[in-house]
Amino acid sequence: MSWQQYVDEQLTGAGLSQGAILGANDGGVWAKSSGINITKPEGDGIAALFKNPAEVFAKGALIGGVKYMGIKGDPQSIYGKKGATGCVLVRTGQAIIVGIYDDKVQPGSAALIVEKLGDYLRDNGY
Repeated sequence: MSWQQYVDEQLTGAGLSQGAILGANDGGVWAKSSGINITKPEGDGIAALFKNPAEVFAKGALIGGVKYMGIKGDPQSIYGKKGATGCVLVRTGQAIIVGIYDDKVQPGSAALIVEKLGDYLRDNGY
């Protein structure tokens, strides 16, 4: 399965409004859904957050021009919120999965979608 298929089928196909997969080391965009534009500085910032996840509480997470307030930050998962929308970021060995949800999806459901894909990729060496 290609990285784009993971985004299309496992993220947006599962109900998230937007999704992307980035390189864990450099934050480069490997695949993304339409409507999300993660710039190089944003990708760098997302990758840097996983080096010091506690920074998400002070800095938030900037994704596609939207700043999300940090509500969870650990070496594997970072969650953010902006009003009724939010983001779930999950790091695997080689990738960072980005899931964006809107007000039609419960935060717990969004987290389950992204964390499940993260577990699958980790189990398969990614």
